Amino acid sequence: MGVVQIVTATVAFAYTAVAIGLFVRAGLGMLELIKLGAPDKTRKGDREARIRTMLRESLGHTRMLQWTWVGLAHWAVFFGFFLLAPALAASYFEVLNPEWGLPLVGHWGPWLLASEILTVLTGVAIVGLFAIRMFRQPRAMRVPPQGTASEAGQRSSSSRFENSRQWMAFYIEATIFTIVLSHMAVRVFKVALDEVPEWSSPVSSLFAGALSDASHDALLTAVTLAAGLDILVSWTFFLMLALIPSMGIGWHRVTAFFNLYFKRNADGAVSLGPAKPMLIDGEPADFETADPETQPFGVATIGDFTWKGLLDFSTCTECGRCQSQCPAWNTGKPLSPKTLITDLRDHLYEQAPYLKAAAIAAERGGEADPHEKINIIGNVIDPDVLWSCTTCGACVEQCPVDIEHVDHILDLRRNMVMIESDFPEEAQTMLRNLENKGNPWGENPAHRLKWAEPLDFEVPIAEAGGDFEYLYWVGCAGAYDPKAQKTSRAVATLLHDAGVKFAVLGEAETCTGDSARRIGHEFMYQMLAEQNVETLNEVGAVKIVATCPHCLNTIGNEYEDIGGKYEVVHHTELLNDLVNAGKITPVEEHEGKLTYHDPCYLGRHNRIFTPPRELLGSFAEVTEMPRTEERSFCCGAGGARMWLEEPLGKRVNRERADEAVATGAKTVAVGCPFCSTMLRDGVADAGREDVEVIDIAQLLARTQEKRAEKAVAAE
Repeated sequence: MGVVQIVTATVAFAYTAVAIGLFVRAGLGMLELIKLGAPDKTRKGDREARIRTMLRESLGHTRMLQWTWVGLAHWAVFFGFFLLAPALAASYFEVLNPEWGLPLVGHWGPWLLASEILTVLTGVAIVGLFAIRMFRQPRAMRVPPQGTASEAGQRSSSSRFENSRQWMAFYIEATIFTIVLSHMAVRVFKVALDEVPEWSSPVSSLFAGALSDASHDALLTAVTLAAGLDILVSWTFFLMLALIPSMGIGWHRVTAFFNLYFKRNADGAVSLGPAKPMLIDGEPADFETADPETQPFGVATIGDFTWKGLLDFSTCTECGRCQSQCPAWNTGKPLSPKTLITDLRDHLYEQAPYLKAAAIAAERGGEADPHEKINIIGNVIDPDVLWSCTTCGACVEQCPVDIEHVDHILDLRRNMVMIESDFPEEAQTMLRNLENKGNPWGENPAHRLKWAEPLDFEVPIAEAGGDFEYLYWVGCAGAYDPKAQKTSRAVATLLHDAGVKFAVLGEAETCTGDSARRIGHEFMYQMLAEQNVETLNEVGAVKIVATCPHCLNTIGNEYEDIGGKYEVVHHTELLNDLVNAGKITPVEEHEGKLTYHDPCYLGRHNRIFTPPRELLGSFAEVTEMPRTEERSFCCGAGGARMWLEEPLGKRVNRERADEAVATGAKTVAVGCPFCSTMLRDGVADAGREDVEVIDIAQLLARTQEKRAEKAVAAE
């Protein structure tokens, strides 16, 4: 060994030992901190399914590949980061003796070729990701101000990287690129030394020819120095993670595997559909025994979050996919799902010493926590951030590491509503109406069946042992909103004419509790849900058809937790089946251009994309908007925002209405009464009275009316 090898090897091995020691200590500290979160016993079981999900989503990059080219580039870097580890191992041999290599395969041609290809692909991919980040910098994608900002501010660009800590991303990209260069440099020098065949290193061979005049000793020294650089740069990355535990863009290379494993649904389904129940002691809350004086209702402080929540915060990569899809952020509201998570993460690590001190005090015989707990709302998160959320789920749908943004927002709302009684004034009216009248409009429950009075047939009322196949869940909007009543009559008429045996609950029906739950009033939701489940079970409901996706989601996905298991379908699904079976025959083609809006709670939350389109396709040609299906843009009504004012930024419904109108369509078809109201208002706000917003069932009913009119005329 020469002097260069001795010095380089000494520095490399010592640096490695220090970096490994600090990284392991930081990792154990992070694990200790995450374990201090509140319990969550819903993440247990289904070990094999969870492992399969974790492997499929990590190795297959299933979520990343929703954005094809970015996903492919990240996939290459992902495998390069882990599979180039053998090259790092080889560097330790090369700093000792530049003529050495990895045992067994170090001079084996097929391995050399494979590692060369992988190294080049990683380099190309990281350059591509760097270019994407550079071209999509916030300063290059400015947007005009939209509305009045809250104290939390609003977006100043359309870049998903706005409010990301850019230096961290650039550092990691530079690290990976430098590692690639060091690996390639070692290979170039070894080709020049004739230690490896040229066929196994086709790219390196292109550069090796330029070193033909270099001496043998100089090339050996170059191998040692390049290998030493590889070691130092690689372990500096882990040293940075040890020094900055909140560096999610780096730590996600470790924590993402666990976050994927412990996601809410073991089968890999995104954490949408049913809301996560409010947990007390790790289990769904039982309000008959729960005590708000001693037990947390929702989340007030960082320590109230479950350990899965703390893991979520530590895993965020700040990629901004959630932000780019968020209707609140896209319309100038203070909510950015990414910033919400990173703010909570930063607060978590600021409070980490105090959380650990409190845990130590508790272990010493229940000593009182000497530190004052900081309430998150108002100190870490602006209330407007939480009330801007429509719970549309676009953030959860897009997150490549399965962070459950909506669940965390609901937990924070629950504490604000049930403990602090701190919520928008308009919500108070809605909650009071639910409590006193069983519907958010505050209408008389005795008028639940007034929508059916204009029909020329009697709508049967469901009774125990009654002769009906489907229970038609009309919903509050379908019963009381004049526009939605037309949809209710259209559905009832179509089912009646098709010979479907159905019945309704009439006055026995009450609100499902969706708005109460999404605004954060879990207790009121449970009261309404238990009442409805009791009623549904009494009449023997098995199959339920609903016109409101919010009702469909609540009854079909959430009532099972309290003893109500039903087969719930959307009216477009049932009507589409009837058309396919020939029981309904649309004979008239719709005139003019038509576009369809995917309701969030029908599409993203319940994956019902095809039936509404097939049904429309039976009598019309659908012109799609740019944002559809999983990436559909919200109407602005979800998350109980149907009942709240929208003083900040551009109205969400106007944004979606503008998109619909831009297609040139004169008809906007919808499958949700909330969407119908919001888009109708949005179109009117845009001054386009010539554009009609109408439910699919009403469009289908029109074809039947026209057919009947033709039949009469023919007689």
